[in-house]
Amino acid sequence: MRVIYWTQLFWPYIGGEEVLATKFIPAMRELGYDFMVVTSHGSLELPDEETYKGIPIRRFPFQSALENRSFVDMRTALHRLAILKTSFAPALIHINFTDPSVFFHWQTIRAHPCPTLVSTRVAMSAETATPDSLLGRTLTSADWVTTISNAMLHDLHRLAPEIKERASLIYNALETPQASPRPLCFENPTLLCLGRVVDDKGFDIAVKALPRIIEKAPKVRLIIAGDGPAKPDLMNMSNALGLSDAVKFTGWVNPAGVPDLINTADVVIVPSRCREAFGLVALQAAQMGRPVIATRVGGLPEVVLDNETGVLIAGEDQAALSNAVLELLHNPAKANRLGECGRFRARRIFSWESYLGKYDKLYQQIIRKGGYDDNR
Repeated sequence: MRVIYWTQLFWPYIGGEEVLATKFIPAMRELGYDFMVVTSHGSLELPDEETYKGIPIRRFPFQSALENRSFVDMRTALHRLAILKTSFAPALIHINFTDPSVFFHWQTIRAHPCPTLVSTRVAMSAETATPDSLLGRTLTSADWVTTISNAMLHDLHRLAPEIKERASLIYNALETPQASPRPLCFENPTLLCLGRVVDDKGFDIAVKALPRIIEKAPKVRLIIAGDGPAKPDLMNMSNALGLSDAVKFTGWVNPAGVPDLINTADVVIVPSRCREAFGLVALQAAQMGRPVIATRVGGLPEVVLDNETGVLIAGEDQAALSNAVLELLHNPAKANRLGECGRFRARRIFSWESYLGKYDKLYQQIIRKGGYDDNR
């Protein structure tokens, strides 16, 4: 049963959704699905055709065509995509809707008509969901829509109430790491911010809160792991605040090394200032038994339960962040309890096997309805 998996970026990009995709597709292949990845080149010089662990990847100039309004790139992408759809003949197209590249899907829908599953993975707003907008058309034209948090599902129902009967929640999930969590040790406390180093992630809030934390806990150190355009400003800010010895920038982190990195931390901070759709870093931290301090935005309160698996604070609140960190550092028993509860809940609520099972069931349901039952 052939499936086109459509995503804005794919390997070698390693954001949360990209890492999830590299785990999801091979696992679903074992259930009998034959995948083709359709994606963009992004900002890198990457080949149009490549394979990843036996999975064919086809890259198109979606991003450049839209950003530069290039008629040539647009025509090239549409022509190649139509040929691909016709030759691959998928039973389902699974679109991870995070960017405008979905425009090219709808423009080539007649090349090979088949059901479309749309997984919304970014926050939506009323301004972008008008009936004649790309988001509006995508939501109303999809055969089914999934979201990754109840917060997003609520937004979806509000923005497009007519699709309530064909929309559902499937939480993100990750495989349980092989590494065992090491005990928390607050003798030399380590705080960790992990992810793309962009303004929306709010890592600057953690840096600004650090001087007050160090006043009460002088041995505290902060690791900022990841790369991105905001990194130079964060480094300059750290130096200006006299924190050059207290803040370590690791740069890019291999996804395989993330559990071990989290194991070096005593508290993981997710200070997002935007509406996080879910919060994979918070889940990764919970899997390793780490208490999480996160902002109360988007889907984060569904991953981090306040005073049960972590601490929730208001966005942009440096004082609240420093207070939350100090409370955990001065109360190791609470920190350990939150971490253990988070680990238990991650296994129960965000089970990888359950995640795959839900998508397998949904794939079959949509494909059968589309009349492709004989392809499996």
